[in-house]
Amino acid sequence: MKKMSCPQCEIHRFFVKNEMNEQLLVNVTDNYEVVPVNSEDSLDGFDLSMLYCLGCSWTGSPQSLRGGNKKRY
Repeated sequence: MKKMSCPQCEIHRFFVKNEMNEQLLVNVTDNYEVVPVNSEDSLDGFDLSMLYCLGCSWTGSPQSLRGGNKKRY
């Protein structure tokens, strides 16, 4: 599974939030599927349309991420 990267800082770890503002660590696959870092965690109740980068202040949709092996020139 290839992981998508932040368009600003290029790391591949994000978090999502639920209505109670709880956070869950996630990765995004090259098919734009949001998956929890810990496979035992559930995504139920979390907003998967908005990602928050762990490395910088970027926020956005999974579709706005960059491919994991692509280099910016």
